Formats: sequence, C-alpha cells, structure tokens
Amino acid sequence: MSSSNPESSDPKALSDPSTRDHNPVDPDPDRPDGHSSNSGGEEEEEGECGFCLFMKAGGCKESFVAWENCVDEAEKNDDDIAAKCMEVTAALRRCMEDHADYYEPILRAEKAAHEEAIRELEKEKAATEESEQNLESKKELEKN
Repeated sequence: MSSSNPESSDPKALSDPSTRDHNPVDPDPDRPDGHSSNSGGEEEEEGECGFCLFMKAGGCKESFVAWENCVDEAEKNDDDIAAKCMEVTAALRRCMEDHADYYEPILRAEKAAHEEAIRELEKEKAATEESEQNLESKKELEKN
C-alpha cells in the first residue's frame, strides 16, 4: 500500500478521513424531495462529500466503495487503516491509474502532496544533520 510508483503503496494518501468526510453536497433547491440532482437515480448517503461523489461517478466506483468500507470498518474497530486497507487501497490506486483521464485531478494532487512530503523530509534530515555537526564541532572546541 510495491510498484514502481512510490505513492501507490501509501494507503494514508487515500485513507485520510478528512478528505472524504468534508464538503457535503447541498441538495438541489429546485427538488422538493431534497435529493441531490446529481445522483443519477441511484441512492446516495445524505450529506455525502463531493470527493466521494466524484470518486463514485468514475470508473472506479466499486473499488472506491470497497476502500471506503474498509476505512470505515478500520476506524470503527480502531485498527491501523494503512495496514488493514493496504490491498483495497492498492486496487483503488490501480483502477484510478487505469482511468487516469477521469481521475487525473486526484492523481495530480496526490503526486504533488507526495512530492511536498519528500521535500519536507529532506529539509528535516538536512536540519538534523546540520545540528549534529554543530554539536560535534562544539564538543571538539570544548576538548581543546
């Protein structure tokens, strides 16, 4: 959650509940029954987030629903989401890559977030190394 694409093995990229539980879609005000006009005749959860609606509207609906169910179950049982949902996350990722024409905005955002995380880790590593070198230099000066 291993392939040639490093972020495809990271279930946390997709398993962050904050990315799927925010941004609820308001019902269409023109519909007296209060149902969203973009449901395509299918039932949807009340207040379902825009991200979920987007994911389900593409070719990976089944993979997304399996991933979503896994994350919900892991949260309910206080399980490690990354470990528990590694396989369904990898399957969802492969599906999204197979349907990149539709999911490209999500794939692009995930790639940018992954690259930013790498930059931040490199900055932290460089700062730690510099701090260790400064400490060693200080110890050397104190010896003399």
